[in-house]
Amino acid sequence: MAGDGSSLDASSWEEALIADLRANGGRASQGPLKGDPLMVLYTTGAKSGARRRSIVTYSQEGGAYYIAGSYGGNPTQHPNWYHNIVANPNVTIEIGADTFDAEATDLKGEERDRAWDRHVEQLPRFGDYPAKVTGRTIPVIRITPKAASAE
Repeated sequence: MAGDGSSLDASSWEEALIADLRANGGRASQGPLKGDPLMVLYTTGAKSGARRRSIVTYSQEGGAYYIAGSYGGNPTQHPNWYHNIVANPNVTIEIGADTFDAEATDLKGEERDRAWDRHVEQLPRFGDYPAKVTGRTIPVIRITPKAASAE
C-alpha cells in the first residue's frame, strides 16, 4: 500500500517513487515524501542471501550518508534492512541518477548519539520517534561510499 490513498500496490508505488527520485536528484517531487532526501538502499538478505531493496530517508555529513532505523516509530522492531546490514555491511546505494557501492557501519555509543543529533537537525520529524519506541534504541547507520578502484 502506498499509504497516500492511491490504489497502487506497494511494488508499483515503489517503482514510481524510484523513477521520481532518479528524475529529481534523489528527492521526491510529489506524494507524502515530497522534498525528502531519499536513497534506494540495496542490501543482501540476512537469511536468504537475496538482494533486497529499501527506500530510506538519509542525512549527510561530509562524504558519508546516515540512515536511522526508526521503522516509522515502530515501538519494538528494527527494519529488515537493518538486520541485513548487520549480517552483511556491503551495500549499494542509489541517489538520484548515481549508484555507489558502499560500506555500512552500525554506530554505537557516543558516535551513534552524535550522528542521531545531526540526523534530527537535518530531518526534524525524526526527533519524535524516540518517544514512540520502547525497549530499543533507534539504530543509526553510516554509509560510506567505496572509492572507485583505479584501473
